Amino acid sequence: MIRGIRGATTIESDIPELVWSETVKLVQRVAEANNVSPENIASITISTTPDVKSAFPAKSVRLMEGWQYVPIMCMHEMDVPGALPLCIRVLLHVNIDTPQHEIHHIYLNEAVKLRPDLVR
Repeated sequence: MIRGIRGATTIESDIPELVWSETVKLVQRVAEANNVSPENIASITISTTPDVKSAFPAKSVRLMEGWQYVPIMCMHEMDVPGALPLCIRVLLHVNIDTPQHEIHHIYLNEAVKLRPDLVR
């Protein structure tokens, strides 16, 4: 079965090093919390708010040990007034037998405001 596993984080400012480091931290936490290895990931979609434009977040994931063959695509979120700024979101499409209600979605930094119902 393929399940979607969500996560989001924010950065303090739009500089490449923060985009990359926070993206890696988020993806690692999502994978660890759900006992997922790169071999089980069908693909990853990464989106950023339009104010994040200094670097491709996917670059940092591709450089992680063992992750170079995971298909990853980046895009911008809709530019909705009042949206959480400087936000990076991930959606991992994972081959996993875990029931939907046992999936651990990960929200870090200011992104915990997005889904307080899912923060554990």
